Amino acid sequence: MPRFAANLSMMYTEVPFLERFAAAAADGFTAVEFLFPYEYPAAELGALLKQHQLTQALFNLPPGDWAAGERGMACHPGREREFADGVEQALEYARATGCRSLHAMAGLIPPDVPAAALRATYVANLRAAAAAFAGHGITLMIEPINTRDMPGFYLNWQQQAHDLVAEIGEPNVKVQMDFYHCQVMEGDLAMRLKKHFAGVGHIQIAGVPERHEPDEGEVSYPYLFDLLDSLGYEGFVGCEYRPRNGTSEGLGWLRSYHASRKGTA
Repeated sequence: MPRFAANLSMMYTEVPFLERFAAAAADGFTAVEFLFPYEYPAAELGALLKQHQLTQALFNLPPGDWAAGERGMACHPGREREFADGVEQALEYARATGCRSLHAMAGLIPPDVPAAALRATYVANLRAAAAAFAGHGITLMIEPINTRDMPGFYLNWQQQAHDLVAEIGEPNVKVQMDFYHCQVMEGDLAMRLKKHFAGVGHIQIAGVPERHEPDEGEVSYPYLFDLLDSLGYEGFVGCEYRPRNGTSEGLGWLRSYHASRKGTA
């Protein structure tokens, strides 16, 4: 059965961020993820994880000026030093939280920069980050994001991401496959998962098209969860969705899935 991680940036927003760890644990989650930890002391987050017996499944490298609309800088020529500083900051938090998967957002495509320069910068930055993470047992994730939610993002397609992983050539670089983003852009989720499974390091889910709980919309998540089991997926499944009417109240999909698979091999 998949190991589900509550995304504390999108779930449990009924309470302040530091109280969301307890809320997730009370609902039976054993792992959490979130977008960014950098507003809080690393040691405090580590203590909360330990207190509530939670595993930190994933978080993102610093994205630049998020409030101003930036969405990462990995593909931006001229910002290599800033990206490298973000790698070091993320490592500090990874050590404090025990996190073994870090996502580097590619960034929005800057104007008037040749495609070859964007790709070369992206590949070089990720190679350097992967090398920095390797000695700590950390996997670097890259994620295709749909153009409806994030217009202008550099990385949008599963094949594009896996081609880049091959070019980067580091064993600790994987693709973060968000079924929500993939369905919006491409569909054919099961076949894409099977095709690229060896290169997938993290899964995220949400209902499509509204990005609410995964119990409504156009995707059959129980089928995909069973497929992950049959393929031998050992990573986490991040619940990166916006609850419709309260986080705990909306977890019927998870309780139902657990009940339906109880006692199965």
